[in-house]
Amino acid sequence: MLNGKAVLITGGTGSFGKKFIETILDRYPDVKKIIIYSRDELKQFEIKQKYPHNEFPQLRFFIGDVRDRNRMIQACENVDVIIHAAAIKQVDTAEYNPTECIRTNIDGAENVIQAALSCGVKDVVALSTDKACAPINLYGATKLASDKLFAAANNIKGSKDIRFSIVRYGNVMGSRGSVIPFFMDKKAEGVLPITHEEMTRFNISLQDGVNMVMYALGHHLGGEIFIPKIPSYKILDIAEAIAPECEIKVVGIRPGEKLHEEMITDTDSLNTIDLGKYYAILPSVSFVYTEEDYIKHHKAQKVPFGFHYSSGTNTEWETIDSLRAQIKEHVDANFKV
Repeated sequence: MLNGKAVLITGGTGSFGKKFIETILDRYPDVKKIIIYSRDELKQFEIKQKYPHNEFPQLRFFIGDVRDRNRMIQACENVDVIIHAAAIKQVDTAEYNPTECIRTNIDGAENVIQAALSCGVKDVVALSTDKACAPINLYGATKLASDKLFAAANNIKGSKDIRFSIVRYGNVMGSRGSVIPFFMDKKAEGVLPITHEEMTRFNISLQDGVNMVMYALGHHLGGEIFIPKIPSYKILDIAEAIAPECEIKVVGIRPGEKLHEEMITDTDSLNTIDLGKYYAILPSVSFVYTEEDYIKHHKAQKVPFGFHYSSGTNTEWETIDSLRAQIKEHVDANFKV
């Protein structure tokens, strides 16, 4: 799928970008180019140390910001595939710096779209978040706007052979700023701060997130928001899995935080199809394909009326034992209780 192609990853020095690079090099040894586009020269330097140029000549490093359309266009010359992972993601950071979040997450998305249209790119997949579903914080609202921009881009492509789609998933196990590494750091203090005892979240490994993007690249028609069928966990089970000996201190839900996350609302379900391993929310306005086109293309079926996909009402749950096994596999091979 990617052999002989040039792939650009915005925000390519983040957790997702690093795992995506590793996966491409493993599965597609004949990839033409992998362009890591990001603002952070230190993180780019660290990736260069892991993949020296004499051994991995297909890697390219572009210092750039998705806010800069001209630089984005320059980076996209002769690119076949764009994975858009760059974003301001911290909820509290976005609330305190709203304009900066909008410029990166919304204006940046539009710049990626225009660069892709200008440069003859064939496939674009943008990363979203469960916080974009019925958002209550600015980060989620900007990602919802970004999702709408990428879906709508299929309507303005004209005769260009290009497809834009989105992948949306929940908490990535072990990613920077997430609860698992936070609890592992706090374990030594003997007290774990819990926001609310009833809180739940969706759970996905970084590799499964990458696999989902690969699936979207290989199967998208354009305009879909792909959503994985993944388990939920209870925050108290995470605490028990990591540090059963620690005291639990309830500190209250933070501003802009939900008790349970959603990925498909009952209103979204009117435009949602079941692909088997994944769901896909279809664009509400499409001048390119009909709902039947999507159903036929994906060999899918519509979800039941009133369907709702929430971490609190999920039918699949992680156990304390399964969480410990996954932490050992995906976060810290030396983890032990």
